[in-house]
Amino acid sequence: MPYGLYMSAEGAHAQATRLEVIAHNLANVDTTGFKRELAIFQSRYAEEIENGAADPASGTINDLGGGIRVLETRTDFAPGPLKHTGVATDAALRNEGFFVVSRDNELFLTRAGSFHVTAQGELVTQYGGRQYAVVDDSYAPIVLDQQAPWELTESGAVRQAGGLTHLALVKPQSYGDLVRMGENLFRPLADPVPLATTDRNLAPGYLEGSSVEPTTEMVSMIEASRVLESNLKMMQTQDEMLGGLVNRLMRA
Repeated sequence: MPYGLYMSAEGAHAQATRLEVIAHNLANVDTTGFKRELAIFQSRYAEEIENGAADPASGTINDLGGGIRVLETRTDFAPGPLKHTGVATDAALRNEGFFVVSRDNELFLTRAGSFHVTAQGELVTQYGGRQYAVVDDSYAPIVLDQQAPWELTESGAVRQAGGLTHLALVKPQSYGDLVRMGENLFRPLADPVPLATTDRNLAPGYLEGSSVEPTTEMVSMIEASRVLESNLKMMQTQDEMLGGLVNRLMRA
């Protein structure tokens, strides 16, 4: 079977994956604190070079390249725009860092500060019908006295009855340590680092919007669709050429 057919098929698969990633981004254009995904491609050597039968940069037909493949999908952690809501339980981080929430004794990181208070006075965030407790800097759930007024401060604390309860605000040792879990949550593979006091910069009454730019994503979707279509046409052309060759051989 022609090697070019495999290359075109791999190219079509890569663009199909890219389209899936773009579609996921566009579906979350209004999701609070959402971080867009990127499909990362890698060019490949020709099969002979990968198998050790030829050397790179040899200048021969074996050095024409082997197309591309999807290396990974990576999260773009660029901040999204801040949107004023005026809701007392809403909060956005003005710089790097994450809120920490917990469920079933497991900690997760999120940029979405759309919190609310339960009937029991627990400060929580909710995703897909499941509640996650917002925790303080000792990783204990924050529980409020609903009979007393309270407020979030710009230093990242809950002020109530003259006391301060500091929210857990952290950053990962490396963004590569974060695993996307869905529901706008990330699981840290290594212990996150608490933000320094000077870096704790909260915007009460605001929410961080999605980092997805619809125009950019739509342009990327059109580009990926056209490249996918080109690869499919190449596959069809090569298949027809192979079929014609087989027919001629059968008649010979």
